[in-house]
Amino acid sequence: MPTSDAPYAGLSPDVILDAVAAAGFEPDGRMLALGSYENRVFQVGIEEATPLVVKFYRPGRWSNAAIAEEHAFAHELVAAELPVVAPLRIGGRCLLEHAGFRYSLYPRQGGRSPELESRENLEWMGRLLARMHAVGSRGAFAERGRIDLESFVRLPARAVLASDLLPATLQRRYRESTAVLAERLEARLEAIGPLRQIRLHGDCHLGNVLWTDAGPHFVDLDDARMGPAVQDLWMLAPSPAAL
Repeated sequence: MPTSDAPYAGLSPDVILDAVAAAGFEPDGRMLALGSYENRVFQVGIEEATPLVVKFYRPGRWSNAAIAEEHAFAHELVAAELPVVAPLRIGGRCLLEHAGFRYSLYPRQGGRSPELESRENLEWMGRLLARMHAVGSRGAFAERGRIDLESFVRLPARAVLASDLLPATLQRRYRESTAVLAERLEARLEAIGPLRQIRLHGDCHLGNVLWTDAGPHFVDLDDARMGPAVQDLWMLAPSPAAL
Protein backbone atom coordinates (compact mmCIF):
# COMPACT_ATOMS: atom_id res chain seq x y z
CA MET A 1 0.00 0.00 0.00
CA PRO A 2 1.31 3.50 -0.78
CA THR A 3 2.26 5.89 2.03
CA SER A 4 2.77 9.66 2.03
CA ASP A 5 6.51 9.28 2.72
CA ALA A 6 7.11 6.63 0.06
CA PRO A 7 4.09 6.70 -2.26
CA TYR A 8 5.53 4.24 -4.77
CA ALA A 9 7.37 1.90 -2.40
CA GLY A 10 4.98 -0.95 -3.15
CA LEU A 11 4.90 -0.44 -6.91
CA SER A 12 6.99 -3.48 -7.81
CA PRO A 13 7.30 -4.98 -11.31
CA ASP A 14 4.89 -7.72 -10.27
CA VAL A 15 2.29 -5.16 -9.16
CA ILE A 16 2.66 -3.28 -12.45
CA LEU A 17 2.23 -6.39 -14.58
CA ASP A 18 -0.65 -7.66 -12.42
CA ALA A 19 -2.43 -4.31 -12.82
CA VAL A 20 -2.22 -4.57 -16.60
CA ALA A 21 -3.42 -8.18 -16.46
CA ALA A 22 -6.32 -7.19 -14.19
CA ALA A 23 -7.49 -4.84 -16.95
CA GLY A 24 -7.84 -7.80 -19.31
CA PHE A 25 -4.49 -7.77 -21.12
CA GLU A 26 -1.73 -10.38 -21.18
CA PRO A 27 1.67 -8.80 -20.40
CA ASP A 28 4.68 -10.53 -21.94
CA GLY A 29 7.08 -9.43 -19.19
CA ARG A 30 8.74 -6.57 -21.09
CA MET A 31 8.62 -3.26 -19.26
CA LEU A 32 10.23 0.14 -19.81
CA ALA A 33 10.04 3.06 -17.36
CA LEU A 34 9.09 6.34 -19.04
CA GLY A 35 9.80 9.85 -17.78
CA SER A 36 7.25 11.44 -15.43
CA TYR A 37 7.78 13.90 -12.58
CA GLU A 38 4.67 13.28 -10.48
CA ASN A 39 3.40 9.88 -11.59
CA ARG A 40 5.00 6.58 -12.54
CA VAL A 41 4.61 5.63 -16.19
CA PHE A 42 5.67 2.41 -17.90
CA GLN A 43 5.51 0.89 -21.35
CA VAL A 44 4.42 -2.72 -20.95
CA GLY A 45 4.70 -5.37 -23.64
CA ILE A 46 1.52 -7.28 -24.51
CA GLU A 47 1.43 -10.82 -25.91
CA GLU A 48 0.96 -10.71 -29.71
CA ALA A 49 -0.14 -7.06 -29.59
CA THR A 50 1.23 -3.54 -29.51
CA PRO A 51 2.64 -2.51 -26.11
CA LEU A 52 0.52 -0.34 -23.83
CA VAL A 53 1.44 2.57 -21.59
CA VAL A 54 0.28 2.39 -17.97
CA LYS A 55 0.23 5.44 -15.71
CA PHE A 56 0.07 5.10 -11.92
CA TYR A 57 -1.16 8.26 -10.23
CA ARG A 58 0.67 9.81 -7.31
CA PRO A 59 -1.43 9.10 -4.21
CA GLY A 60 -3.08 12.21 -2.78
CA ARG A 61 -2.33 14.54 -5.69
CA TRP A 62 -5.65 14.43 -7.55
CA SER A 63 -9.04 13.21 -6.39
CA ASN A 64 -10.89 10.58 -8.39
CA ALA A 65 -13.29 13.30 -9.58
CA ALA A 66 -10.39 15.45 -10.79
CA ILE A 67 -8.84 12.55 -12.70
CA ALA A 68 -12.24 11.79 -14.23
CA GLU A 69 -12.36 15.39 -15.52
CA GLU A 70 -8.93 14.96 -17.11
CA HIS A 71 -10.01 11.76 -18.83
CA ALA A 72 -13.31 13.24 -20.00
CA PHE A 73 -11.49 16.27 -21.44
CA ALA A 74 -9.06 14.02 -23.32
CA HIS A 75 -11.94 12.06 -24.87
CA GLU A 76 -13.77 15.28 -25.70
CA LEU A 77 -10.69 16.47 -27.59
CA VAL A 78 -10.43 13.15 -29.44
CA ALA A 79 -14.12 13.40 -30.37
CA ALA A 80 -13.32 16.80 -31.89
CA GLU A 81 -10.68 15.04 -34.05
CA LEU A 82 -7.72 16.49 -32.19
CA PRO A 83 -4.54 14.36 -31.99
CA VAL A 84 -4.60 13.67 -28.25
CA VAL A 85 -3.72 10.34 -26.66
CA ALA A 86 -6.68 9.53 -24.41
CA PRO A 87 -6.90 6.73 -21.82
CA LEU A 88 -8.52 3.44 -22.76
CA ARG A 89 -11.98 2.69 -21.42
CA ILE A 90 -11.95 -0.66 -19.63
CA GLY A 91 -15.44 -1.85 -18.73
CA GLY A 92 -16.71 1.68 -19.22
CA ARG A 93 -14.07 3.20 -16.92
CA CYS A 94 -10.74 4.91 -17.53
CA LEU A 95 -9.57 5.07 -13.91
CA LEU A 96 -8.71 1.65 -12.49
CA GLU A 97 -7.31 0.47 -9.15
CA HIS A 98 -5.03 -2.38 -8.14
CA ALA A 99 -3.13 -3.04 -4.90
CA GLY A 100 -4.05 0.40 -3.61
CA PHE A 101 -2.76 2.23 -6.70
CA ARG A 102 -4.95 4.14 -9.13
CA TYR A 103 -3.92 3.79 -12.75
CA SER A 104 -4.99 4.17 -16.35
CA LEU A 105 -3.93 2.55 -19.61
CA TYR A 106 -3.09 4.28 -22.88
CA PRO A 107 -2.31 3.16 -26.41
CA ARG A 108 1.37 3.56 -27.17
CA GLN A 109 1.88 6.41 -29.63
CA GLY A 110 5.52 7.32 -30.00
CA GLY A 111 7.17 10.08 -31.94
CA ARG A 112 10.06 12.49 -32.01
CA SER A 113 10.54 15.92 -30.52
CA PRO A 114 8.93 18.62 -32.68
CA GLU A 115 11.07 20.97 -34.74
CA LEU A 116 9.42 24.33 -34.26
CA GLU A 117 12.06 26.28 -36.17
CA SER A 118 9.95 25.56 -39.26
CA ARG A 119 7.22 28.12 -39.96
CA GLU A 120 5.04 25.36 -41.38
CA ASN A 121 5.33 23.37 -38.15
CA LEU A 122 4.64 26.46 -36.04
CA GLU A 123 1.47 27.19 -37.99
CA TRP A 124 0.44 23.54 -37.66
CA MET A 125 0.88 23.69 -33.89
CA GLY A 126 -0.93 27.01 -33.74
CA ARG A 127 -3.96 25.64 -35.55
CA LEU A 128 -4.12 22.60 -33.27
CA LEU A 129 -3.80 24.65 -30.08
CA ALA A 130 -6.47 27.05 -31.32
CA ARG A 131 -8.82 24.12 -31.90
CA MET A 132 -7.92 22.62 -28.51
CA HIS A 133 -8.71 25.91 -26.80
CA ALA A 134 -11.97 26.23 -28.71
CA VAL A 135 -13.02 22.87 -27.27
CA GLY A 136 -11.66 23.84 -23.86
CA SER A 137 -13.78 26.98 -23.83
CA ARG A 138 -17.01 24.97 -24.15
CA GLY A 139 -16.96 23.82 -20.54
CA ALA A 140 -15.18 24.22 -17.21
CA PHE A 141 -13.36 22.05 -14.71
CA ALA A 142 -14.97 21.89 -11.29
CA GLU A 143 -12.30 19.79 -9.54
CA ARG A 144 -8.95 20.63 -11.14
CA GLY A 145 -8.22 24.14 -9.92
CA ARG A 146 -7.11 27.29 -11.71
CA ILE A 147 -3.87 28.89 -12.83
CA ASP A 148 -4.03 32.15 -10.89
CA LEU A 149 -2.18 34.14 -8.24
CA GLU A 150 -3.93 32.49 -5.33
CA SER A 151 -3.14 28.93 -6.46
CA PHE A 152 0.38 29.46 -7.81
CA VAL A 153 1.82 32.23 -5.59
CA ARG A 154 -0.08 33.02 -2.40
CA LEU A 155 -1.14 29.50 -1.42
CA PRO A 156 2.33 27.95 -1.98
CA ALA A 157 3.94 30.81 -0.03
CA ARG A 158 1.61 30.22 2.91
CA ALA A 159 2.35 26.50 2.78
CA VAL A 160 6.11 27.09 2.90
CA LEU A 161 5.78 29.50 5.83
CA ALA A 162 3.57 27.05 7.71
CA SER A 163 6.10 24.24 7.26
CA ASP A 164 9.59 23.71 8.67
CA LEU A 165 11.24 24.03 5.25
CA LEU A 166 12.77 27.44 5.99
CA PRO A 167 15.08 28.29 8.88
CA ALA A 168 13.65 30.93 11.19
CA THR A 169 16.26 33.45 10.02
CA LEU A 170 14.84 33.42 6.48
CA GLN A 171 11.12 33.40 7.17
CA ARG A 172 10.64 37.17 7.42
CA ARG A 173 12.60 37.80 4.21
CA TYR A 174 10.66 35.08 2.40
CA ARG A 175 7.31 36.45 3.63
CA GLU A 176 8.19 39.97 2.49
CA SER A 177 9.62 38.84 -0.86
CA THR A 178 6.61 36.72 -1.78
CA ALA A 179 4.23 39.50 -0.74
CA VAL A 180 6.04 41.95 -3.02
CA LEU A 181 6.04 39.39 -5.84
CA ALA A 182 2.29 38.83 -5.48
CA GLU A 183 1.62 42.59 -5.47
CA ARG A 184 3.67 43.17 -8.63
CA LEU A 185 2.11 40.25 -10.45
CA GLU A 186 -1.35 41.43 -9.47
CA ALA A 187 -0.56 44.90 -10.83
CA ARG A 188 0.65 43.41 -14.12
CA LEU A 189 -2.47 41.28 -14.45
CA GLU A 190 -4.73 44.24 -13.72
CA ALA A 191 -2.93 46.23 -16.43
CA ILE A 192 -3.58 43.46 -18.94
CA GLY A 193 -7.26 43.30 -18.08
CA PRO A 194 -9.60 40.35 -17.50
CA LEU A 195 -8.18 37.02 -18.65
CA ARG A 196 -10.60 34.43 -19.92
CA GLN A 197 -10.21 31.10 -18.10
CA ILE A 198 -10.61 27.99 -20.25
CA ARG A 199 -9.73 24.32 -19.91
CA LEU A 200 -6.08 23.90 -20.89
CA HIS A 201 -3.55 21.16 -21.54
CA GLY A 202 -1.67 22.87 -18.72
CA ASP A 203 1.81 21.43 -19.35
CA CYS A 204 2.29 21.94 -23.07
CA HIS A 205 6.08 21.74 -23.35
CA LEU A 206 8.04 20.03 -26.11
CA GLY A 207 8.25 16.78 -24.14
CA ASN A 208 4.47 16.43 -24.22
CA VAL A 209 4.21 16.96 -27.97
CA LEU A 210 5.38 14.08 -30.16
CA TRP A 211 5.80 14.32 -33.93
CA THR A 212 5.45 11.64 -36.58
CA ASP A 213 5.18 11.75 -40.36
CA ALA A 214 1.45 12.32 -39.81
CA GLY A 215 2.13 15.40 -37.68
CA PRO A 216 2.04 16.20 -33.96
CA HIS A 217 0.05 14.60 -31.18
CA PHE A 218 -0.34 15.64 -27.54
CA VAL A 219 0.19 13.45 -24.49
CA ASP A 220 -0.12 13.82 -20.70
CA LEU A 221 -3.04 15.99 -19.61
CA ASP A 222 -2.17 15.36 -15.95
CA ASP A 223 -1.72 19.11 -15.32
CA ALA A 224 -4.89 20.20 -17.12
CA ARG A 225 -6.48 23.15 -15.33
CA MET A 226 -8.53 26.26 -15.91
CA GLY A 227 -6.33 29.12 -17.03
CA PRO A 228 -5.49 31.69 -19.72
CA ALA A 229 -4.67 30.37 -23.19
CA VAL A 230 -1.09 31.69 -23.05
CA GLN A 231 -0.27 28.94 -20.52
CA ASP A 232 -0.24 26.46 -23.41
CA LEU A 233 1.96 28.73 -25.54
CA TRP A 234 4.80 30.07 -23.44
CA MET A 235 6.56 26.74 -22.85
CA LEU A 236 6.79 26.23 -26.62
CA ALA A 237 8.38 29.63 -27.24
CA PRO A 238 12.15 29.66 -27.91
CA SER A 239 12.58 32.84 -25.84
CA PRO A 240 10.49 35.41 -23.90
CA ALA A 241 10.85 37.78 -26.86
CA ALA A 242 8.99 35.30 -29.06
CA LEU A 243 5.83 35.92 -27.05
